[in-house]
Amino acid sequence: MLEELEIRDLGPIRHALLTPAVGMTAITGETGAGKSMLLSAIKLISGGAADAGRVSADAKEAWAQGVFAVSGGVAGGDEGDEQEQASAPVRIARDAGIEPEDGELFLSRTVPVSGRSRAVVNGRSVPRAVLGALSGELVTIHGQADQLRIASPARQREFLDSVAGDDRELADYRKAWDALQAMDGRLERLRNQEASARQQADYLRESIERINRVDPQPGEDEELKAKRSRIENAADIAQGVGTALGALDASQMDVDTDALGAGELINHAAQSLRAIRADGDFSELADRLDSINADLSDVVYSLSRDRDVEGDVADLDEINARIHELGELTRRWGPTLGDVIEWRDKAVFEVEDLDASPEKVAELEGERKALYAAAMEAADRLGAARTAAAASLASTVTGELSSLAMDGAVLEIRVRRRGGAGKTATWPLDANGADDIAFLFTPYEGAPELPMGKSASGGELSRLMLAMELAAADRRSGSAAPMTFIFDEVDAGVGGKTAVELGRRLARLARTAQVVVVTHLAQVASWADAQFVVTKEPPDADDDAVGVVTTVAEVRGDERVREIARMLSGSESEASLDHARELLASSSLD
Repeated sequence: MLEELEIRDLGPIRHALLTPAVGMTAITGETGAGKSMLLSAIKLISGGAADAGRVSADAKEAWAQGVFAVSGGVAGGDEGDEQEQASAPVRIARDAGIEPEDGELFLSRTVPVSGRSRAVVNGRSVPRAVLGALSGELVTIHGQADQLRIASPARQREFLDSVAGDDRELADYRKAWDALQAMDGRLERLRNQEASARQQADYLRESIERINRVDPQPGEDEELKAKRSRIENAADIAQGVGTALGALDASQMDVDTDALGAGELINHAAQSLRAIRADGDFSELADRLDSINADLSDVVYSLSRDRDVEGDVADLDEINARIHELGELTRRWGPTLGDVIEWRDKAVFEVEDLDASPEKVAELEGERKALYAAAMEAADRLGAARTAAAASLASTVTGELSSLAMDGAVLEIRVRRRGGAGKTATWPLDANGADDIAFLFTPYEGAPELPMGKSASGGELSRLMLAMELAAADRRSGSAAPMTFIFDEVDAGVGGKTAVELGRRLARLARTAQVVVVTHLAQVASWADAQFVVTKEPPDADDDAVGVVTTVAEVRGDERVREIARMLSGSESEASLDHARELLASSSLD
């Protein structure tokens, strides 16, 4: 919901701040006053094209910002659950790395006189496409140019789905469609294998067989190299270890000797220190020598295990041969044996897809047949939901049109199953189901039935869209942050009783959504919860602005009565003022 719209230096508007009502807001003013600039501001923050020619005279840039209330996730819940429960605008913002601030999104756009425009959401620069995605969930503009988008089959399908409430059927179908597409891709790869693919499969099989024959174990080559090094340096190891053991502990040597090792000497030194009876830190020093002797004992133990090097020349030959085998593997599929083993395991699965054996293809074709049947069943359920919603929606819209000065106008929504037989047959399924959807409109009795957008004037199309939104509002579930609908030209060619009915229906829509209408009819404006007047004024003598200046101000009480009177008769006579008060008093749904 739009809470605030602020504009600076856009066309004749130097500065304007609008706070639309939660329900219905009317924008009024004389023709040419600049009401279109308000729509231009909305389109700017919706990611529309930036026109530097609309920057106010003598200004460096134009700026517009919309503040929208949005519903977020459940605070304190699991992050995945919170994202799932968040509204669509919040999910889009979070995907762009933006978190709503106190349940609000600030969408702004700066358009300089020269250079590129800048889009910002909650103080963070974003691509223009992000504004478009956000505004698509927050604002719907029904102006002559904007609502022609509903003429596209994709938009019509989206509108019908939103009214049908077929989210579950659509999700089930798309899940089945994705599975079918994945299988079709796999089958296509198998059937269209070229010689290079078959060669790749042969290479993979040969490589897997070679690796399996060697049967490498992770880290085996490093262990073998360490063992080889010990065997090759056995003599040096034995001599060095023996000499060290002799110096540390002569009892470890297989010879008779009266020589004392380092450990015994240190032990004698510690005992001598403890025998001293004089004052001093001799006992502490003896303890330190005991600690050193304990470390020496550990070293002696380790050296004694390494004294006898196992293995001989025959062992060395086997080790070298094994290291060579493993080295061949790491050179081709390494750099480590772990990489070799991982490559082999992945290659096993890849060979299955590259091996286009008749049996494999037949197996996958059987799986595809089941997936296709499941997709068709899901498409049937989706189509049934759409067909039921289409009939109800078309009937409701047609009934509304008769109250909007469009007697004889008829909306038909066709949901047709694709397919057929023979050469003219078409593939029945796509990402959105098996249905072709068309909105067909007859503007008056006897007129040809034509696709929507080609059979109605701007005003008729605006009223048709109002009727559609009214019908949709009765079917859609409520939300914490309702959509904002902006109507322009909806009152074109309307007057009298029809204008009153038009205002009544806008007010009715405003019960479930926020409605902003640009109108020149008092019978429409009188239904609004808030009214803003756009007025052209000459610049102040002290102002450097060039040309007229447009102001936007909310009118209440007597000011609103006078504005309604002006819209009714162009004057503020007592009669027109009385008429305005009467009109305002009678414009209520209660």
